[in-house]
Amino acid sequence: MKRPALILPAVIIGLALLALAVVYLVDSASSLPSFLPGHEAGSSHHHVKHGIAAAVLGLGCLIFAWFQSGGGAAERGGRSAGAA
Repeated sequence: MKRPALILPAVIIGLALLALAVVYLVDSASSLPSFLPGHEAGSSHHHVKHGIAAAVLGLGCLIFAWFQSGGGAAERGGRSAGAA
């Protein structure tokens, strides 16, 4: 079932999560904003697992939006993608 109303929110959330992944991977725990999980004052630790999780979720949202925006077999006249 296609839900075109979910495409734009999925893209926005996906891009935000990818940006968050970059923040987690680049900044140390003490440099993170205090509202983010993993903020620790005076720590030089990088939260790699948080960054990987945010990147996977962000890519998942973008893939979801991609599949929601694509046409189905009925919209292509019932032919499969590999049919000549």
